[in-house]
Amino acid sequence: MEERIKGADVSHDKFHRDLEDLKARLLKLAQLAETAIRRSVSAFLNPDRETAREVIAGDKAINDLEEAIDEECIRLIALFQPVALDLRQLMAVDHIIAELERIGDLAVNIAEESLDQEGSWPVHPLLSQMAQEVLEMVRQSLQSFINQDARLARQVCQEDTRVDEMDQEIIQDLIRDMTEDRAIPSCQSQISVVRHLERVGDHATNIAEQVVYMVEGEIVRHRCQG
Repeated sequence: MEERIKGADVSHDKFHRDLEDLKARLLKLAQLAETAIRRSVSAFLNPDRETAREVIAGDKAINDLEEAIDEECIRLIALFQPVALDLRQLMAVDHIIAELERIGDLAVNIAEESLDQEGSWPVHPLLSQMAQEVLEMVRQSLQSFINQDARLARQVCQEDTRVDEMDQEIIQDLIRDMTEDRAIPSCQSQISVVRHLERVGDHATNIAEQVVYMVEGEIVRHRCQG
């Protein structure tokens, strides 16, 4: 009986070591995705084709790491059969890495807009601010995961409303410029970038919702503002 208890303790300790390693790999993935978005936006705002190409090329590393973490999540579930908080943490990791991989894809989309730019046109004054707020949402959502902070996660959800408002304001202004036949290709490109940034904000919100589920055991999809 005592030997079985010791064996269970060893297995439990091994699971938690593996889980911590998994979280560290998730944070590496997060760093890659966040850097990709930051660099792609910079390449768009300050036309830099070389940086845009580097963002596109770097997407493979994001995809490869996401796949490796996903496989490890499946292995840990099958090997240790965790329950309660342990299982929720693993499920949260698996969901969060998918959101980060999609953020990486959006960075590629923005970088491609940078490569397609022709000429030099004024950028909407709020676009840079929107990018900064979206990046802050991503950082805060990940911080809430690291600290298992459901309150901060809910705050991220609330911030998404502001990003959505900026999305609408910028696009309305750009559409007005297009109807006046002013810099139509540039306006179209900026609208695409704004849409991509809005989606990054959505993914940050999804991460925050996973944190609330992980910590509190409550599914709050689309309503974690409350």
